[in-house]
Amino acid sequence: MAPPRPALRLVPTPPPAVPSRAQVHRSLGALLLERGEISAQDLFHARALQRRQDVSLATILRARRMVSPSALQAAREDIHATTTVHAKDLHPCPESIALIGPAQCLKLGVLPVRDIDHTLWLATDRAEAMERTRRHLPKALENTPMVLADEDALQHVLAVQEVAALTHQAETRVRAEESCRIWQARYPLLKLFVGVALLAALFYAAPKLTFGSLVAIALVTLLANIALKVAAGVLALRQDPDARPRDPVPAHDLPLQLPVISVLVPLFEESEIATRLVRRLERLEYPRECLDICLIVEEDDACTRATLTKTTLPDWMRVIQVPPGSVKTKPRALNYAMDFARGTIIGVFDAEDAPAPRAMITVARAFHERGPEVACLQGRLDFYNSRSNWMSRCFTIEYATWFGVILPGLAKLGCAIPLGGTTLFFRRAALEQLGGWDAHNVTEDADLGMRLARYGFRTDLVDTVTEEEANCRPWPWVKQRSRWIKGYAATYAVHMRKPRQLWHDLGPRKFWGFQLLFLGSLIQSALSPVLWSFWLMPFGLWHPLGSVISTPVLYLLEGVFFLSCLATIGVSLIGVRSRKHRHLRVWVLSLPAYFPLATAAAYKGLWELIKKPFYWDKTDHGLFEDDAAIQPVKPAKFQISPLKSAPIPRLSPHPHPASDAPQTRPRCDREAP
Repeated sequence: MAPPRPALRLVPTPPPAVPSRAQVHRSLGALLLERGEISAQDLFHARALQRRQDVSLATILRARRMVSPSALQAAREDIHATTTVHAKDLHPCPESIALIGPAQCLKLGVLPVRDIDHTLWLATDRAEAMERTRRHLPKALENTPMVLADEDALQHVLAVQEVAALTHQAETRVRAEESCRIWQARYPLLKLFVGVALLAALFYAAPKLTFGSLVAIALVTLLANIALKVAAGVLALRQDPDARPRDPVPAHDLPLQLPVISVLVPLFEESEIATRLVRRLERLEYPRECLDICLIVEEDDACTRATLTKTTLPDWMRVIQVPPGSVKTKPRALNYAMDFARGTIIGVFDAEDAPAPRAMITVARAFHERGPEVACLQGRLDFYNSRSNWMSRCFTIEYATWFGVILPGLAKLGCAIPLGGTTLFFRRAALEQLGGWDAHNVTEDADLGMRLARYGFRTDLVDTVTEEEANCRPWPWVKQRSRWIKGYAATYAVHMRKPRQLWHDLGPRKFWGFQLLFLGSLIQSALSPVLWSFWLMPFGLWHPLGSVISTPVLYLLEGVFFLSCLATIGVSLIGVRSRKHRHLRVWVLSLPAYFPLATAAAYKGLWELIKKPFYWDKTDHGLFEDDAAIQPVKPAKFQISPLKSAPIPRLSPHPHPASDAPQTRPRCDREAP
């Protein structure tokens, strides 16, 4: 057994008086200028950047490579009267880590370490923010002296030292009563047998009453669905689909201090898409020192890890490995990686996404201009392989209708918005207040959208489009849709545990909107064959209700079905009326042959809800590509406009909450700054 490494030997000194942020920046810049390590022009440029960005001067100098790393670190040591600890000499203090909390250590960027004399130190790379950091430390550690260390090394040590705690938190961040992890899946075959036997007994005892009841339920949801589509279509007709968004304002002219945006990108068994994803993300036009791209990889995913090993990542991209746990889902990976993220804004992209180059600038401006109750921004999704085959065309029509007509209509009607799984951006403080994502829900996005609404936050749509790959093969399409339906069913069951509390949290309008969107979608997918059966009667074929339904009633039912089909086609035509999608108008007429696939997916999803509720049926990507979406684009050089004397408003407070998990269910403070 190898002898233990000798601990770091440091000379204990009382903690220096930490200067203010502005004083540190001036002192650091002046010291570097005095030593001839930076030119006056570069220093002026860096200071101007720092006024426009919510990062330290040291971060800007490091990211822009205006100063050599060794010279910068030496100057920081002199400014803060401390020394630098290398990664191999970091010896964590478990007791102090437990006192702060592993997740809080990651958030604050500190690691309690001990030297050879057992003296306690706080290792950090955020020396300039240490004055604020100490306010969030326990009383016993407030005056602990500081040493400098690389933040990636600190995070690695914490990930190894506290793997059990961080893994457990990733799976249980959401309160048990708001999560589906307590879903009881015992004796699934027995439950299925009992359900089928009960339905068969009802049909045997009263076939007409049973079938008629199913027809009535299906008709009510169908009519409600028609009303929603018509209302959303009317609202969408008031807007010009080809209207250009506001003139894109360069980042340096935005009237705000640009926040650090962390983008979480979960990857799993991606042998084809990972390299293309890096090339797409390199197209983003945002200051690199304010961009934190986290590629999330499961620890046992050798395929993706091997692919990323062959890819050269820029400094502002990093890989976060998720240790094994009780489940392997996208929301669990997002929860784990969120603690390692550095931004005040948390974004989510999928592996196959091709985001718009100016997406980050659009998001930063939208959060700045909208009130603090807007905790989430949902971007639009589109496909870059819409011409691959018939299914890709229908899928593109469906997405264009959902993101271009239905979601804007829901927002204007005052309903809660079920989120999509990508092109999402959150205020970090709000996301942490909710406990992040439900690690056991396979449609974590829709569930999170409802929890945002229940906590009093608002979700807005943002005018940025992310293109991704349409799933356009029949069986993979059914598998993907069955996961969505299973997740919708689990989300509905979780939020309806206490209907009265849900009514109180959402209010009447959002409550009934939730019923229509979730329960209505499930009923429509499962009971569609009941309504299809009426098309047999005009041909003289037998029907369970043939002896009790008169000809006028049959014509009325057929008229309702025709109206539903007409509403679907009409709303879809509104969804594809833009120049980009006009080539799909003729394919809208084929949608009646496309949507029945959802019924097969519904039965598969409901079966899985009983048999394996937390199973994540992965969708393979990388089969269809658009070369234009992956061509590297040289980002525009980030310039600085003349600085004004007026103070620049900050986007949001610095994210240093005092606790990691929500203890109660407070609603959003709409008067907060």
